[in-house]
Formats: sequence, C-alpha cells, structure tokens
Amino acid sequence: MADTVVMVGTRKGLWVGRSDERRTDWSWGGPHFDMTEVYSCMIDTRGDRPRLFAGASSPWTGPQIQVSDDLGETWRPTSGAHFPEDLDASVERVWQLAPAGERTVYAGTEPGAVFRSDDGGETFELVRGLWDHPHRAEWGAGYGGQAFHTILPHPDDPNSVTVAISTGGCYQTSDGGATWQPRNQGVRADFLPEDQRYPEFGQCVHKVTRHPARPDRLFMQNHGGVYRSDDHAGSWTSIAEGLPSDFGFPVVAHPRRPGAAYYFPLVADSERLPPDGKARVYRTVDEGATWEALTEGLPQQDFYGAVLRDAMCADDSDTTGVYVGTRTGSVFASHDEGDSWAALARDLPDVLCVRAATVG
Repeated sequence: MADTVVMVGTRKGLWVGRSDERRTDWSWGGPHFDMTEVYSCMIDTRGDRPRLFAGASSPWTGPQIQVSDDLGETWRPTSGAHFPEDLDASVERVWQLAPAGERTVYAGTEPGAVFRSDDGGETFELVRGLWDHPHRAEWGAGYGGQAFHTILPHPDDPNSVTVAISTGGCYQTSDGGATWQPRNQGVRADFLPEDQRYPEFGQCVHKVTRHPARPDRLFMQNHGGVYRSDDHAGSWTSIAEGLPSDFGFPVVAHPRRPGAAYYFPLVADSERLPPDGKARVYRTVDEGATWEALTEGLPQQDFYGAVLRDAMCADDSDTTGVYVGTRTGSVFASHDEGDSWAALARDLPDVLCVRAATVG
C-alpha cells in the first residue's frame, strides 16, 4: 500500500507528515533542524527508496542541504552548494531543489545562482553559464531577496531547463546550461515606466510551474499578472480575468489535467493579505478562461495568512491532493482536487514551503 508524505518547511524547522493512500489520518515528525529556516524541500521518488531533501539555513552553521533515506527519521548533510574559490560570493539560502533525469538534482540559491548535482544530490557544481550571464549584473533583488526560486527541467529533453528569479525574470537553456536566453515576452513589469513595462528581462516573477501532462505548457504568477504559455515560455498570455486580484505568489499545475491549475491571490503588492479576509484557492480547468473559488473547509472570516511561492503544491495520487501552508502556521489539504479542505496542522511557525508525494 502506498503512503503519502508531506514536508512542511518553516522559519523554525521542518515537519514531516505521513498518511496512507486515503490521506485522512496523519502522523507527524518534527521539528527537524529546530530554529532553522527551511526554504526548500524535495521528495525524490526515483530510486529504490524515497529520499527527502531539505534546504536548511542556520544563522550559526549557514546553509546546508540535508537528506534523509528513512522518511525523516534521521538526517545527514550533503556537501552542499558552494561557489568556486575564484568567485567572491557565498550561498546564503537554498531556495529551490528539483530533480531531473535519473540522478540529477538542481539547487537554486540566494544570491541568484543554480547548482547541479549528477550524483543524486551528494555534490553540487555551479552552473557557470547562468552565473556568467551578461544580464546578471542588472538582476535586482525582490522583497524576499535575489534567488532562483523556480527550476523546471524538461522531462523529455535533458538539455532543456527553465528557471525564474526575482527580479530578473524567466530564463531557459537548451544546451544543458552552457547558454541561457530570457523568456519573458508578454510579461509586464509594472514597477517600470509606462513605455518600458514589457522589457526583455527584469520582471519580478514570483513562481512558474510546468504542466506534467503537457510539458510545453507553463503557468506563471508574476508580481502583478497571471500568465500561461503554450510554447515552452516562448510567449506568455494573461489569464488573470476572473480572479479577484492578479497579485500573489504560488501557482500549481494539476499533475494530469492539462487545463487545470491552482492559485492563491492576495489583494495587492501594497496589501499582501487574502481578499475580504477569506482563504480561497482558485482553480481553473479550462486553461485560465474561467476561475472557481474553492472555499469548503477553508476559513471564510478574519483570515489574514498569506501563502508564499513554494507553500502550495499537489501530490501525484490517483485523486489529486492539494496542500496549502500559510504564514500564520496552518497547513490545509484537499484530497479531492480542491473541492473540500481540512486542516492538517495549525500553530506552526511561518510556513515557507510544502511538498507532497506518494511513496512506497
């Protein structure tokens, strides 16, 4: 029988939840890495047994990439992501961990860099082609810092990877990381003057997700703007009409339905709270043509918990589960694709990331 595993990274440690395939009763372990910021986590199901990854940043020991081969019972550090000695830079946080192929693991960091491991996450090397990109000197830092928070390897082409950074925009390689091109056509940068709002690069992208069932389809939450691309980020089309706001952080693609995706909007840049004080996940099933507010079981009064870019995810069960972690320390889950919700955890520290997968 398969189990479902959920990892919840917070500002003060990591919690790991386990349930059976029904996903109704959960057992929890944690906190792991107590009083440590866990900005990224990953459930790697490619091997004979699942491996959990956590990007933990301690003010005393610095950033580490920790792994567990027993579903969180014990942990050990890998060699981590480090800049070469010829560069005057040091990793502050690991914002993203992503699998690719049979053994590759990517790590996105602050300052804005991507590292690659080809030995299952034991050792990492800087993707020098991206670090040496001529645009890098002009990349700014978003409110949360300058970091590659999105890494999307193409499942059918090992040489193709799409990444996103705040503030720099979306970039893509087709030659295994040697060269990178900006992929921001059609994406606004509202903080720029009116005649410069569609630049080649410099957008503050909050999150991009790839659709597993149709890999060339991508969904984006920008700093003001919700978009879809059907040509592998060659161009972007706004799909924000019908949402209460086009500002937010996370976006999640349904694992099997190519037209389905989930968003959690906030009022605006200047008011980073849920509209009307209600927790509402919005779902589209028709590529963004229409949106439905999903509210059953979610707080609908005096709710002010924002959801960060990696604090919403979907699992790969036959009936998709959707998970949402809030800055007020709650984790909500739906095991029926968003139709109804229940609280998995409350009163945790500020939730930074949530990941879920079926294992076993």
